[in-house]
Amino acid sequence: MAWQVLFSTDVGLLSLAVIVTVILMSAYYAWYFNKKINEESRNKGNEKQATP
Repeated sequence: MAWQVLFSTDVGLLSLAVIVTVILMSAYYAWYFNKKINEESRNKGNEKQATP
């Protein structure tokens, strides 16, 4: 019953679109934040090595 409503009604399809969008956004933010954290930690490591 719930699956039928999710895939066959306007409200269900919009809800599904929101659910998919939230999942994709959370995956993108996780990737982006991890990338920035790794860049910053690499830059901090280079600063410590360059300073005697």
